[in-house]
Amino acid sequence: MSASQTTPEKPTLIFDFDSTLVRVETLELLADICLEGRPDAVEIRDKVAALTDQAMNGEIGFGEALRRRLELLPLHREHVQSLADRILDEGTPSVRRNLRFFNENADRIYILSGGFREIITPIAERLQLSADHVLCNDFVYDADGRVVGVDDANPLSHADGKPQVVKALGLEGAVVMVGDGWTDAEVKLGGAADRFYAYTEIVRRERVVGAADAEAASMDELLFAEGLMGRWSYPRSRIRMLLLENVHPRAVEMLEAEGYSVETVKGALDEDDLIERIRGVHVLGIRSKTNVTERVLQAADRLLAIGAFCIGTNQIDLKAAADHGVAVFNAPYSNTRSVVELALGLTVALMRDVADKSAAMHQGKWNKSADGSRELRGKTLGIIGYGAIGSQLSVIAEALGMRVVFYDLSERLALGNARRVRKLDDLLAEADVISLHVDGRRENAALIGAAEFARMKPGVLFLNLSRGHVVDIGALAQALGSGRVAGAALDVFPEEPRTNADPFESPLQGLKNVILTPHIGGSTEEAQEAIGEFAAERLLNFMNRGDTTFCVNLPNVQLAEVSGGHRILHIHRNQPGVMFELNRELASAGLNILGQHLKTDEQVGYVITDVDRDYDPEALTALKGVSGTLKFRLLH
Repeated sequence: MSASQTTPEKPTLIFDFDSTLVRVETLELLADICLEGRPDAVEIRDKVAALTDQAMNGEIGFGEALRRRLELLPLHREHVQSLADRILDEGTPSVRRNLRFFNENADRIYILSGGFREIITPIAERLQLSADHVLCNDFVYDADGRVVGVDDANPLSHADGKPQVVKALGLEGAVVMVGDGWTDAEVKLGGAADRFYAYTEIVRRERVVGAADAEAASMDELLFAEGLMGRWSYPRSRIRMLLLENVHPRAVEMLEAEGYSVETVKGALDEDDLIERIRGVHVLGIRSKTNVTERVLQAADRLLAIGAFCIGTNQIDLKAAADHGVAVFNAPYSNTRSVVELALGLTVALMRDVADKSAAMHQGKWNKSADGSRELRGKTLGIIGYGAIGSQLSVIAEALGMRVVFYDLSERLALGNARRVRKLDDLLAEADVISLHVDGRRENAALIGAAEFARMKPGVLFLNLSRGHVVDIGALAQALGSGRVAGAALDVFPEEPRTNADPFESPLQGLKNVILTPHIGGSTEEAQEAIGEFAAERLLNFMNRGDTTFCVNLPNVQLAEVSGGHRILHIHRNQPGVMFELNRELASAGLNILGQHLKTDEQVGYVITDVDRDYDPEALTALKGVSGTLKFRLLH
């Protein structure tokens, strides 16, 4: 690196402890511990919390608040040790995510706190800070181990103690104070720091924010603001994720826990509304009713990934997404069991005419009869589509005594005693019950129409829990009217209401022995939580380390966490010369390559390059200009 490219000297960072490095207030937790079982515990704890807030907002002096709180609490050495033993579990989420930064910059990091050494030391050790970089109070104990106060000679036990302690360090270069309380703001106000960040990940105090040079809602925000993340990396709190269609709260919880900014919308959005909302969004989450078209993708100026919180992806233009370098993930297995159970339940209901008999009972009609009611045992189930759902349905149906035949365009391993048929017509002619479990590709449109219904056994039962457009609904209505099909159950339809408030219409309404359900095959609490977890994990793996395992439109690359350097992610069109140009630019930037992966398909290529950190960040600008580049990212 030339002299003209020298990196500015890193600042010295000084962190408060309570509600900054940890997500708790130490004295409030100590109050919980030492007051356990006492009838006045809530009253005393509320007084402690009130004094903490007064001190942190600058309403009373810190020294006064400290002493008044200690007077309220019957603290003993064993209480202090109890909290020290578990304090590592209370680390602030974004501090945990940036643990490597603390470890690698420990010589320029201090902890400055009015808290207590026994509690702070385990965190300091985890951050790999030396003992002389931990500036805090010390408890004073009597002979029986009771806390009788703090070391009165320590300036940190008094008002205005923090600025005094920092000045005494004689630090060179820029000094940055980070904390949530007024005593932290006083470090800058007292001339002991060059900049003060109000740290608001855990608590936000308006007066403190007003006195700050800037607000940092996470450690990522702080590092970004101080230029310690690199030119092409962004704090996670600035990465926007938009989740539509009531995506399960577990997904929201997982994404927010990693520091991302998540917005949720209850229903689906049409194309125009989505185009308006997609600008500035980095990750989009949808289910089955929102369509992601080429127009949407053209408007998505920052989109990196789409998570389909469902099985199918036919609602997404996968080719267009790949052309824009946008990764698409789904949850192909998470609701399998739920769909299978519904299919079996509907089969039993159709076999026994349960729906019509139940409706008659609600009208006061008692019709006890065995006419037309049959058992599953000994009947032949024909499964069209032997993927995850179809194959599991096969196993459970066989366990209930059914014979199973299946048809699939792909070569599939037959499970149990299931038998594959090579022609769809053979399955139609043999099956007593037919259940569709195909994907939503265009070629499957009207897969089952009038000709196919005519080839089925008279009295067949028909189920579709896959995609609405694969069945000609008019032809099915005619087959039901003629008696060729004795009963049908549909969970999916060619046109479905966008929200629960919109009306539903179908030619199948009111027909005998027809069960219609509102696309609930995978809508169980267990399935939706599993889908939320699976799809969110795929998105996090991609965003955090570039992993494309289970991606449906880009080459699949399984990656470990970024370790010991930076990771450059480059998605490009699969065209000649890209790798040559990319590596030429990497060499020009003076980058030392620690490892490199390339995987391509017919449409795109995906290059992952791990490099060390001794380079000029501005030199990476050229990588965005490599011919064929679709997306470029840098991970730390």
